[in-house]
Amino acid sequence: MPAPDLPSRLQLAPGPWTSLLDGLCARFPAVARAQWLDRFARGRVLDSDGQPLAPAQPWRAGQEIQYFREVADEPVVPFVERILYQDDHLLVADKPHFLPVTPAGRFVQQTLLARLVAVTGNRDLAPLHRIDRGTAGLVLFSSNPATRGAYQRLFAERRIDKGYEALAPALPELAFPLQRSSCIGRGEPFFRMAEHAGEDNALSRIDVIARGDAAWRYALEPVSGRKHQLRVHMAALGAPILGDDYYPQVIERAPDDYRQPLQLLARRLAFIDPLSGESRAFRSERELG
Repeated sequence: MPAPDLPSRLQLAPGPWTSLLDGLCARFPAVARAQWLDRFARGRVLDSDGQPLAPAQPWRAGQEIQYFREVADEPVVPFVERILYQDDHLLVADKPHFLPVTPAGRFVQQTLLARLVAVTGNRDLAPLHRIDRGTAGLVLFSSNPATRGAYQRLFAERRIDKGYEALAPALPELAFPLQRSSCIGRGEPFFRMAEHAGEDNALSRIDVIARGDAAWRYALEPVSGRKHQLRVHMAALGAPILGDDYYPQVIERAPDDYRQPLQLLARRLAFIDPLSGESRAFRSERELG
């Protein structure tokens, strides 16, 4: 079954633009004005209720719109996701390496969300958190908008236990378990993060599961949830995660080069269900290496 065509959502930011067309052209400079006009003409720009919008309609800060991203020659990700659990409120997926969770960059249909909607027929599916395209493992989805907020609060209030595994170089000079705490913010280039001077905003707990000859297997727990946090912290300790193309330096690879996946796995999720009060625990079936 082909993946469904799912819209992206955008909340309009304050700006000087008088029309939706002018604002969208400024917001997405890589998309030509003619392309936006064509999308409007085909009903591919909608309001929050799914009604078509016109290019001359005013730009209203705070308004939510929907639009359909279109990518020519989208690459096919040749790895398959698994559904580990599903009920009326939740779906737990086991994501492969290289598959984005939601549309981004050159990926629209080849995303975990689009594939799951195609399989389940549930267009209300929404991820409750994100993991990187390069990371494999568990992703929790809300299946029901009416109960979504209860599960979103688990993440906002840090009432969910997340455990990762990674393969990385040995650190025999350090005593484990240990904690890495630092201030993580934007790095260079724009898609990287970095440690900066300032108040700590990122905390990771790190332990060793197994000491191998080629690499050690680490247990990682992100107490906070900064972008690329575990990757930045491991690189800062002197043990960048194997297969990492961003840390400690950027490595250029072809888009279809799948030979060296990032050796990072979202292994487990555990929480008290806010609806039933039951204890829930899920574990990825994938293995690193």
